[in-house]
Amino acid sequence: MGRALRADAERSVRAILEAAEKVLAEDPGAPMEQIAEAAGVARTTVHRRFASRQALIEALATSAKQQLTDAIDDAHLDTAPPLVAMHRATANTLRVKGAWRFTLGNPLAQNDVAKEVWAELNARCLAFLARAQREGLLDPAADLEWTRRVYYALIGEALHGPGADEDPDAQNPDALATRIVDTLLHGAGRRG
Repeated sequence: MGRALRADAERSVRAILEAAEKVLAEDPGAPMEQIAEAAGVARTTVHRRFASRQALIEALATSAKQQLTDAIDDAHLDTAPPLVAMHRATANTLRVKGAWRFTLGNPLAQNDVAKEVWAELNARCLAFLARAQREGLLDPAADLEWTRRVYYALIGEALHGPGADEDPDAQNPDALATRIVDTLLHGAGRRG
């Protein structure tokens, strides 16, 4: 009986988090009651699982950041060929960030756990860029911190920049990843 309740509780938490992400992406000021309705649970269930709105937002941040970490892990940054790893990490990141628009872009969703995860992801990105540089994918003189910042900016613009919603590749993370990686590696200059 305890296991069934636990599984049921996990399902309700997952439903609440998914509903909260969707509702808050549309209206960051939406009340807990609206989130409960979207999740298909009673308001008291939301309050029982999350003592406050801030606790819910922190849980969203923790869940989103964990999914982003898992997506980066799936890219095999340490073992896959650098170009393959970069493309896969980019496509995976686009998928996760696209699904967590409120949480991964809202300052309210920042907490100590989220800050730790971001610090870890930044360090992993820099370590990967150093590997890509050693293996010849990046110029030996490239400033890796600048490269990381430009890479993140390209992802942000692809997801949230003007016209991003009208972009034909917006719904295709693999095609968008190809454009991002190509822009990062080759810029917009003439090729010849």
